[in-house]
Amino acid sequence: MTDFEAPLRLHLDRDALVANWRALDACSGAARAGAAVKANAYGLGAREVVTRLRDAGCRDFFVAHWREAEAIADLLPPHSISVLNGIAPSDIAAARALGATPVLNTPEQLSHWRNAGGGRCHVMFDSGINRLGLAPQHLADGVLDGMDVDLLMSHLASADTDVAQNRAQLHAFIQAVSTVTAQRFSLCNSAGIMLGDDYHFDLTRPGISLYGGIARAGMEKWIKPVVRISARLLQVRDLPAGAMVGYNATYACPEETRVGTISIGYADGYMRAFSSKGRAWTDGLALPVIGRVSMDLVTLNLNASPDLREGDWVDIEYDLVAAAALTELSQYELLTNLGSRFERSWS
Repeated sequence: MTDFEAPLRLHLDRDALVANWRALDACSGAARAGAAVKANAYGLGAREVVTRLRDAGCRDFFVAHWREAEAIADLLPPHSISVLNGIAPSDIAAARALGATPVLNTPEQLSHWRNAGGGRCHVMFDSGINRLGLAPQHLADGVLDGMDVDLLMSHLASADTDVAQNRAQLHAFIQAVSTVTAQRFSLCNSAGIMLGDDYHFDLTRPGISLYGGIARAGMEKWIKPVVRISARLLQVRDLPAGAMVGYNATYACPEETRVGTISIGYADGYMRAFSSKGRAWTDGLALPVIGRVSMDLVTLNLNASPDLREGDWVDIEYDLVAAAALTELSQYELLTNLGSRFERSWS
């Protein structure tokens, strides 16, 4: 590796991450809280997140792909890692060598696992999201007969809102629990934890709220932000009133304007939806984004802080709830799109 300084920094708060997991664990009542660390721990860095949550007491980690499991396998006992997207016949030999547990979603996956010798597995039941999982008829047909099911799980579709679907999914899952022999049962994501004890069962699987996302209103009182972004000014210039800024000249300076260009763009996950809407900050002073966000660059109005110079750093406003409302991007997109060009530092 070289010693080049990245012009873009992702500051990650270890204490906030751990505090969020502990709060979600406490809200899970008699259930234990695991952790969804798929998609590189929602963009923060799976190895770093897993290490910190493991040391805090988390014992169940969920990824989507087998390569994600492989990337953290040296940090955990194999049985602590679950692979949500199931298994294909071509995966089985490597999966058995790795030792992580497949989440089997279809009768075909169950058959592949059984024919390869079976053993400990998790099973996804579709309680109404209509995405992945066994249907009630599959259970009635006995597809799980003889299977060593450790965890029967399902997934809530609308736990972030108070809708009848939540209770309907709960009832469907309770029916499945009554017919399936498994060691443990799991239904809740981050938002589902807040629906109450009826939804908790043995294990909850928080994701977005571990990383500072507010899955349901009210959680902002105790979920702490984990991510802070800063970027370096690459150039500062003074433009006259009427000067156009950025692609397609979508912004015209209404007055003489000091403009700064920073090293961030949609290739880093700072999406075009922030164009002429986002803000940066320095010493409590707001620096509005002007013009279009481009692949690697964003322009700011520096009039509020005219002494800023090339090489100075500014903080990017990235409150997840506010940014989601501003851009109509989800909190999940705002995190998982954060790119590899950030210098990530934990404190």
